Amino acid sequence: MSLSPQGSSATAGGRLRSLLAQERLITAPGVFDGLSAHLVARTGFSAAYLSGAGVSVAGFGLPDIGLLTQSEMSERARIVVTALDGLPLIADADNGYGAPMNVARTVREYEKAGVAALHLEDQAFPKKCGHLPDKELIASKEFTDKLDAALQARTDPDLVIIARTDARGPLGIDEAIDRAGRYAAAGADVLFVEAPQNIEEIERIAAEVDAPLLINMVQGGLTPDTAPGRLAELGYRIAIHPGALLAPYVLHGLEALGRLGGTAPEATPGPQGLFELVGLREWSAIGERYRDNAKDGA
Repeated sequence: MSLSPQGSSATAGGRLRSLLAQERLITAPGVFDGLSAHLVARTGFSAAYLSGAGVSVAGFGLPDIGLLTQSEMSERARIVVTALDGLPLIADADNGYGAPMNVARTVREYEKAGVAALHLEDQAFPKKCGHLPDKELIASKEFTDKLDAALQARTDPDLVIIARTDARGPLGIDEAIDRAGRYAAAGADVLFVEAPQNIEEIERIAAEVDAPLLINMVQGGLTPDTAPGRLAELGYRIAIHPGALLAPYVLHGLEALGRLGGTAPEATPGPQGLFELVGLREWSAIGERYRDNAKDGA
């Protein structure tokens, strides 16, 4: 699979493909607003990652459980792309926000926003953060239809389409690797197996998925923190760090408020604790209430 630029390296996708062609690990810190984008652009990184969790939490005060819309994310992408001033942006596009035709529109809106790459996942709607329990998947054939719609919809041939599978949690590592292989065969430029749970799984993915790979380093998440040098040795091409700025923002914010006399709320460690600060339990209760009604036929 070639990741050499097809068009002009002046495009965002072309710049990212040029980086990928160097076969070195690209470290992309998570950004969620103009300030975080400026910080990444001014500290020497070669790419940034628009974190859906970051935009949900910091932009809208919502947990990452499928509450944001395509228009909200594409508008935030425009803001971040402007602040990055040419630095390639890899953007979270969740599960495409609907059926294949919705995926096609998502790709077009993200292209207009100026992103270099986007990733789509095989979760059912509403999706969840990849490091939360009880994720639900769609069939792999349904996802490859969405992936095909994305590939056909891009007008810039250099836009990098990344396929993400969340199968590790609900179905196990074997199914996750199998799905990644199917998505690579369907034409994805880069593959993203979400939430491997130990270094052995990280190594298996690298050895068994024959495609350029992205890995997600979530602070306090399910995947063990792995040194960039080791990831590069294994052949990973992109490492995203969605919480690199958001986690310190929350931690230091609570400490600052404590010095003013505030009382820090108790929270579960990791992503779940972060989302609890912005209403995870309350929003989940709404979802469960109507899920139970649907099961009962009410």
